[in-house]
Amino acid sequence: MISNRRLAAMPLLTLVSLLAAAPARAEDDAGDPKGPIVVTGRGLREGPATPAYDVQTIARDKLASSASGRIEDVLASVAGFQQFRRADSRASNPSNQGVTLRALGGNASSRAQVLLDGVPVANPFFGYIPLSALAPDRLGSVRVTRGGGMGAFGAGAVSGTIEMESAGPDQIGPIQGSALVDDRGETQGALTLAPRLGEGFVVASVQWDRGQGFWTTPKDQRVAASARAAYESLSGSLRAVAPLSDTVEVQASGLVYDDQRTLRFKGADSTSSGQQGSLRFVGRGDWQFDVLGFVQAQDFSNIVISSTSYKKTLDQKKTPTLAVGGKAELRPPVGEAHVLRLGADLKVSSGHLVELPYSAVTGLATAFRRAGGKQSDLGLYVEDDWTLGQFVVTAGARADRWTIRDGFYRELSASGAVNSDTRFADRDGWSGNARGGIVWNIAPALSLRAAAYSGLRLPTLNELYRPFVVFPVTTQANADLKPERLRGYEAGVDFHPSEALSVSVTAFDNRLKDAVANVTLSSTIRERQNVDAIRARGVEASADLKLGSVDLSGSLSWTDAKVEASGTQVALNGLRPAQVPKLAASGTASWAPRDGWRLAATVRRTGAQFEDDLETDVLPAATTLDLFAQVPVTRFVLLVLRGENLTNETIVTRNQGGSIDLGAPRTLWAGIKVGLR
Repeated sequence: MISNRRLAAMPLLTLVSLLAAAPARAEDDAGDPKGPIVVTGRGLREGPATPAYDVQTIARDKLASSASGRIEDVLASVAGFQQFRRADSRASNPSNQGVTLRALGGNASSRAQVLLDGVPVANPFFGYIPLSALAPDRLGSVRVTRGGGMGAFGAGAVSGTIEMESAGPDQIGPIQGSALVDDRGETQGALTLAPRLGEGFVVASVQWDRGQGFWTTPKDQRVAASARAAYESLSGSLRAVAPLSDTVEVQASGLVYDDQRTLRFKGADSTSSGQQGSLRFVGRGDWQFDVLGFVQAQDFSNIVISSTSYKKTLDQKKTPTLAVGGKAELRPPVGEAHVLRLGADLKVSSGHLVELPYSAVTGLATAFRRAGGKQSDLGLYVEDDWTLGQFVVTAGARADRWTIRDGFYRELSASGAVNSDTRFADRDGWSGNARGGIVWNIAPALSLRAAAYSGLRLPTLNELYRPFVVFPVTTQANADLKPERLRGYEAGVDFHPSEALSVSVTAFDNRLKDAVANVTLSSTIRERQNVDAIRARGVEASADLKLGSVDLSGSLSWTDAKVEASGTQVALNGLRPAQVPKLAASGTASWAPRDGWRLAATVRRTGAQFEDDLETDVLPAATTLDLFAQVPVTRFVLLVLRGENLTNETIVTRNQGGSIDLGAPRTLWAGIKVGLR
């Protein structure tokens, strides 16, 4: 991984030199100053037709005031957001951290595209999101668009897109630090420096979380080998932004992280780590452009402990993955009524696993396995937003050239004999997708909108080539999986009679054809297969009311999601997809009487859902209450108090035949935050 760290650091070193040479302001040919340069550190502004789609934005004050301090907790306030399992990133296997929207779940891969400053962050092999590395305190805003994606890196956004923008000095201040401890003795510490350098700035941040964890195993199911969900995660980011002229800026970013967890049994340890670097040029002149390049290196390991002998049965020693890619988008000057986007993006990834199965009786390795492959996606897209009086119309098209190649599975016996050596056929194809929408601004306070879209997601290398075990069930891979394809429609109303009140309601109908699901073949065997489709129809609503220093906000998602299946899968027809609740709702009341003060309470309800595709094992509904308090002690020091799941609700995160895992119990945090403004 050393070479990958060097690759991630190269853009940052380049920008440091640019910052040192950056002029304080641009001058014209006569030497007269043109005026101050404005450096944003963001991409190009969204188009006027963005409201045609179901969009929700999370502002920084809400990002920085979650009870757990974790990004998945923040995103849970968005109607329709869902992880594969209910557990957060302290007590879940990293490979389960797939995120999706619109009740299109059913397995652990992400069906939503997650971007950090324009860069896709999902692990290319598994499709999971490194949630513990995405610290909310580093972010300025998050925009969630539900429904089929378009634009850069649109392949994979079949349920929507989650766009995270990093915070700058104006939001963070020159220095910010925090240190907290909870009632189990677990700690969370962070430090961020954000100095301005000339007309640019640098933001350097580090966060370290560690703890003994809580008991995920119910008391009546614990044995001598049971263990708390211990965790330790460390992440660091470095970001620099500088002007190259009065209209062009360069942005460089780097992110490194390492995460270690223990789940359920002693020795059942997992690790995930990664490094990524990106370099971005944004032009805001008459010919606007956004050019981005990135490189990522990630790894994953996992040890499986038998729930009967409590010995190691599988050692997934490593899963190194490398991805490189980028995008180039141009917005030519086509008149004030139009915003035209022309672009291309590319992502190339490769990865393989190395694992050793062990005998639960002898404790000796029984085989040596390797599996993996390569994928690529080249996308070309065009989209135009056209303002016609009270109407804003948008239409776009995207063409993707995808490849799946060099897939293999090889197994050697303990003596070195070849048990299996399979090379899978290469595949490739073109896929065309489109989306369009209209916004009718009936009055300043009222808008109606409608949209239709399609999308594409390739099966991950994990789904294609890697089997896995959650005892006693083995889930087989399937190298013949077809890409998933989405068709969707939605209509909504946005009501905002004043700056104090906004209400949004959306009805949608999405159908994911050839959806990849973990299909039960027997009591101990499942296989990843394409079902005919997952059909999700429902309503999403959100509201926000500001009454002086009081802010009331809420969201609700009600979805009727069903599997469409036939042939050998007919038993699944009409059933709800695994891990998908019908109802999810949250509400937050906050009070910020003056600068630095914030008190907030969040109630969240997640409906019942099923562990498996046959609706055999139920995960009961759960309602939780979280509290957050921030009170100034001095000009530069704030007292922070946080409470997770204050009612100590029992949250079942896994249920396989009565073998249960639990989510976070009541947890109380206290600490300080120090900052200069």
